[in-house]
Amino acid sequence: MTLSPERAPATAGTRRLTRTLYASAFCDEFVLLYPVYALLFSDTGLSVWQISSLFALWSLTGVLLEVPSGAWADAVSRRLLLVLGPLLTAAGFALWVLVPSYGAFALGFVLWGTGGALGSGALEALVYDELDRAGAADRYAWVMGRARAVGIAATMTAMGLAGPVFAWGGHGAVGAASVLVCLAGAAVATRFPEHREPSAGGPGWTATLRAGLADARTDRSVRGALLLVPAVTAVWGALDEYTPLLALDTGVAEETVPWLLLVIWAGATVGSLLAGAADRLTATGFAALLTGSALALAVGAAAGTPAALVLVGLAFGGFQLATVLADARLQRRIDDTGRATLTSVAGLGTELGTLATYGAYAVASSATGHGTAFALAAVPYLLTALALVTVARATTAAARARP
Repeated sequence: MTLSPERAPATAGTRRLTRTLYASAFCDEFVLLYPVYALLFSDTGLSVWQISSLFALWSLTGVLLEVPSGAWADAVSRRLLLVLGPLLTAAGFALWVLVPSYGAFALGFVLWGTGGALGSGALEALVYDELDRAGAADRYAWVMGRARAVGIAATMTAMGLAGPVFAWGGHGAVGAASVLVCLAGAAVATRFPEHREPSAGGPGWTATLRAGLADARTDRSVRGALLLVPAVTAVWGALDEYTPLLALDTGVAEETVPWLLLVIWAGATVGSLLAGAADRLTATGFAALLTGSALALAVGAAAGTPAALVLVGLAFGGFQLATVLADARLQRRIDDTGRATLTSVAGLGTELGTLATYGAYAVASSATGHGTAFALAAVPYLLTALALVTVARATTAAARARP
């Protein structure tokens, strides 16, 4: 396997970019409502069916807007969309705590889903292009890996603070804190440097969308990179929602579950931090990473003991690393004009794959239990690793056969 070459030195411009990115990543994930919003819904009197329908509406909003928002980001200012996204999310959270009702929750999820879609694709495109402009595109995986690590740290911090804040001020205090952090995130996003200025007379977002999709159809390397992102990201991203149930199934008390989750997410944090060092893994090395992570997931989940969850944490670290590397590979294969569009196409694939994983997990866990369902989730990664090795060998054979 091949590791990344020496990174380009940081400049004043890249330092401003990375500081803003890390602050934005923290604000995006430091939301105290995350651990308790299901309690808000329940306390308002919503049924399980109604709560499930809200989650479905949230996902559907992201699916419908993912690609159009990416095309819009390519047609206008990407920084503008990164500012608008947190503002919409803040409005949604404010609705939840000011007028708690099914209708307000539904509208809030639409606003939250829209805000998330606006940032998806736009953020990666802006960061890569600004690094590229500074001659530091090779730092992309390193920078994004650390941003993911900051986001995970913010999530764990929010989980720790949500309980005390909720005990002190109830849903109102938790909601107010969440709105404020979203507003802070919008203010931070105004600090993103953006030297790309779209032309007022340039193509609209629909033309940008068509051009980006045409690139994916005609360029095999772009198409492969697009497929790799959801193949790596979707399954473990969905499994995240079920890790508390997996931990509880090991026989520990409920109050011990958060500590086991910290072990799992510590692994994901380490994986993020390793992204820069592993940026130039060959296809074979990438396949080995997926294979090792899949085996760790299967063994750790199937063992059914608290100690074995360390292996699940190791697996999540490998999958997080692979997620950052797959994104970096995609960014290197597309050009500026359709960067946000194609990144959003990959995001759409991830959303659809995540929804499919939710359904498959529900079937598998109902029949076999959470440990076996997690172990079965390793199979797609083994198939992806096999596909990577097969394509790499075919490419090498074709290159040798050329005169």
